[in-house]
Amino acid sequence: MPTPGEKLRALIENGEHFVAAEAYSALTGRIVQHVGFKAAYLGGHACSAFHYAVPDNGIFSQIEQIEQAGRIAQAMDIPLIADADTLGETVADAYRFTKMYVAAGIAGYHVEDEVNPKHSKHVNGLCSIEEMQLRIEAGVKARGDSGLVIIARCDELYTSANGGGGTGSVEEAIRRGRAYAEAGADAVVFASAPPEQQAEVIPHMPIPVCTLGFNLPDTRFTLSTGWGWVSAAVNHLKMARELMETGSVASAMDAFRNFPEKYDLIDQALYDDLIVDWAERTGKPVRPNHAR
Repeated sequence: MPTPGEKLRALIENGEHFVAAEAYSALTGRIVQHVGFKAAYLGGHACSAFHYAVPDNGIFSQIEQIEQAGRIAQAMDIPLIADADTLGETVADAYRFTKMYVAAGIAGYHVEDEVNPKHSKHVNGLCSIEEMQLRIEAGVKARGDSGLVIIARCDELYTSANGGGGTGSVEEAIRRGRAYAEAGADAVVFASAPPEQQAEVIPHMPIPVCTLGFNLPDTRFTLSTGWGWVSAAVNHLKMARELMETGSVASAMDAFRNFPEKYDLIDQALYDDLIVDWAERTGKPVRPNHAR
């Protein structure tokens, strides 16, 4: 059986563009697989907001991300890509966390070159190219023969004016992307950058390029995030207000009735059969509607 990393590598090497759709929980991972996506993606923002109610600015730990990512990966057959932020503060962290991602069944991750705290009021900047290369090299050493795909996230085109740490230099983005490839990265993503700037960089990359949030020509895959957990939170807020104001949640009952896949997604029939078999073979009662 191929490892999760080997499954993801096969998709990338196939050459056909694919989308890794947002999955911020085990159930949403099942949904992504159910509708036909070939891969799933757990973003740091989605995980930190949905599971811990904290911002994605460096205070959300890798241990927390790995814990949730493992739950999602175990619920699916398709490969999961995770946002690994900076992989910790040192190369020792990068090595250990990579081992943990592999053990949790994660197919790939992206490691970024922003300095913490990120996405905040602090003007943070990027780490040196050498520092990023050492993180990537530590990940390469730690993954062993698992096939884990290491994606280098370069934020040079994610400028300070937009909340990032880069300066917006296309030349520097190219230099960094090529250096990360030399360190052993399998793919590269230029996050939160204008499409026209990314288009200038892509032809210069010696490894596959993926995008975050939208598709671009000559890229291998897209990491799609930000729509799932936000929609869930918006709907939960709406229904909570309905319950507070009316004493019931009629809209939720309508959604429940119009969700025919709900039991398939949680393997209800499989567990029902196991329990019925156990009950019948041990002489325990079975409800009539569950009898064989």
